[in-house]
Amino acid sequence: MALNRAVIFLGPPGAGKGTQSKLAAQRCGLPHLSTGDMFRDAIARGTPLGKKVQPILASGELVSDDLVTGMVEERLSQRDCAHGFIFDGFPRTLPQARQLDELLASKGFGKPLVIEFCVSPEKLFRRLAGRWTCTVGGEIYNEFDAPPKVPGVCDGDGGKLVQRPDDRPEVVRERLTAYERQTKPLAEYYRRLGVLEVVDAGKSVDEVSRALNAILHCAEGNNGRL
Repeated sequence: MALNRAVIFLGPPGAGKGTQSKLAAQRCGLPHLSTGDMFRDAIARGTPLGKKVQPILASGELVSDDLVTGMVEERLSQRDCAHGFIFDGFPRTLPQARQLDELLASKGFGKPLVIEFCVSPEKLFRRLAGRWTCTVGGEIYNEFDAPPKVPGVCDGDGGKLVQRPDDRPEVVRERLTAYERQTKPLAEYYRRLGVLEVVDAGKSVDEVSRALNAILHCAEGNNGRL
């Protein structure tokens, strides 16, 4: 699928952007760009950037626009981004969105395609606060909706299940509040630009994937136009 444009998956934490953006990137043959993954990698490697953002992410706050956009600009200069890319978790603020518009224009891309994931706040909290990850294979469980057979133990490989610091209930509430305050206005910004599409992310993974496929196929070849 030749999109030749930026695709932005917009939505609150727990809406399924990570899962769906990776699937879409595979189907489209485009790089999947997750600022969250970039930051977690920097933290794990103990880089100067990682040391700056670790306490910010742990508290549930958003990383500054300058830190994020600088990292993104560097990533877009790599060869695999020449024919488009899928953003997961960026932009998160209006200044980031405006900076991205300028960056895309400088690289010869048209307007981005923005897909908003809509989910009820109650479902989001259950998804996030109940999420546990296997330390061996990375499998994800949910203590409310998809619990392991034995609490704290992965069904497949017996690995220990841990909860990410930013998935603790008190941090989840702050993350959702921060989204409503700083990121939700992006939907209106992109709606005014005429590039916003909406999917019901409260449905099953397969149903959401089918809805996304329809949007992406419609956008194929329309560089900057829906």
